[in-house]
Formats: sequence, C-alpha cells, structure tokens
Amino acid sequence: MSATHLATSRTTSPSTSALHPGAARPNGGARLFSDTATIVQRNLITIRRVPQLLVFATIQPIIFVLMFRYVFGGAIPLDGVSYVDYLMPGIFAQTVAFGAIGTGIGLSEDLAKGLIDRFRSLPMAPSAVLLGRTVADVVRNVFVQVLMVAVGFLVGFRIHAGVPKFVLAIGVLLGLGFALSWLFGLIGLIMKNAETTQAAAFPIMAPLVFASNAFVNPATMPSWLQGWARNQPLSVAISTVRRLTFTDAQAAAVGITQSTTRLLVTSSLWIVGLSMFFGVLAVHRYRQVA
Repeated sequence: MSATHLATSRTTSPSTSALHPGAARPNGGARLFSDTATIVQRNLITIRRVPQLLVFATIQPIIFVLMFRYVFGGAIPLDGVSYVDYLMPGIFAQTVAFGAIGTGIGLSEDLAKGLIDRFRSLPMAPSAVLLGRTVADVVRNVFVQVLMVAVGFLVGFRIHAGVPKFVLAIGVLLGLGFALSWLFGLIGLIMKNAETTQAAAFPIMAPLVFASNAFVNPATMPSWLQGWARNQPLSVAISTVRRLTFTDAQAAAVGITQSTTRLLVTSSLWIVGLSMFFGVLAVHRYRQVA
C-alpha cells in the first residue's frame, strides 16, 4: 500500500485524523495504540490484497511436514511416542520462525520504497511502525498455525493432553514469533534491502531451526552440540509445546523431564527478553535510518 493511501486512510478515521497539524493528538499510550492500530490495519490490508503472501508462507512448512513424515520419518525411530506427534511441534515452531523473517523483509522493502521516510515525517510514535508490523505478523501467524494444525491432523498428529493445553501451546508459539520478529525487523532496518535481509537472516535461522530439537532428539547429537540444542529459545518453546501436548509418559520418553510450569516460565523469559532487547535496538535503529 502506498504512503499516500495510508495517509488518506488515517484522515478518514476520527482516531487518526490528528495527523493534521491543526488537530489534537492523543498523548502517551493512547497515541501509541492509535498509531500501532493504523499500521496493523495497513499490513493486514496488504495481506488481504496480496493473498499470495499467506499462501507461500504455508507452502514451505507443508513440504517439510510431508518430507519428514513420509520420507525421513521411518528412519527416525522414537520410543514411547509416534514420530509425527514429535515432529509437528517442531514444524509449528519452524513456521513462526521462518515467518518472522518476513518482518525484516517487509521493513526493508518499506525502506527501499521510501515509505519509512514518509512515516518518520508524520507525528507518529517512533515504535508504532515496528510494533504495528510485528503485531500484524502475529495475526498472520494465527491463520498459518491453524492451517498447519489442520495439515498435522491430516498426516496423523494427535493431541494427548487436552485442547486447553494445546491452545496454550499455540500461544507460546505466537509469542516466539513475536519475539523473533523484532530480531529480524532489526536486521531489515540495518540491511535496507529485501535480498540482503533474507541472506543475512539465514545464518541466524539455520542454527535456531536445524540445531534444535525440532526434528530429532538432541541426545543423538554430538555432546558439544547438545547443550545448545536443548536450551536455545526455539528448542525451549518446542519442548514446552510437546509438554503441553504429550502425556507425562510420552514427555519422559523423549527426555522432557522439566515440569510444565518450569518450561512455561523459561519460554516466557526467552520471549520477553528477546522482545525487549531487540525491540529497543530496532526502535533505536529506526530513529537513525535515513
């Protein structure tokens, strides 16, 4: 969507007409909320008008599901739990992780098109552009996760600990996606180009996704890699999801010995810590970009 269209859409809403110099502007939290809501709306409209963005965001994880379920699944035996039940929490986490790269790519495209310059010229809360982008990506992740859950059920995935716990597990995944969006948003603001943003994201994404417990038990990895594979943020989130979907016996069978409460607390600390750390850096970078 063009900057002109965005400015026009803001003037048609009583809550955002304050962008005109003579209009009263809300202060503090109200201003941040109003500006963020407008940016969220702008990004969601973009997805609605270009549905291919949502379609292609799901093709890759579906390919991973089919490949690991039917090609590699037979070669990865697990005791006490079916491989598809072990696999799908990893796929869910991988999906939000790769989706977070879209935040960085979107911001870098806005920079290249001059839209960020337009935003900076308006009396907006500096963090609203970034917060609006990350919140919109969380909304997108809701739709993607629903689709991936449906795909999981089609290939044999089952919930063993009840629907309420599974809903909580999805909340953990959405929080993880939100936190990673700030990281890749920062990269997008630094690189200022969609191609270089994507290239720069891969060296970060690879050890997060593939050196994790997403597809195999870390106990099968070299000893020097096991500590990272068990304790990095993606792995902690995946273990939390498995703990919320497995029975106690199934969790113990794959080496998840922590309690549900402990895993939820650890996941929350990772999500909050990453969001705050990279959020501050991203807002600082946003103030500097030209």
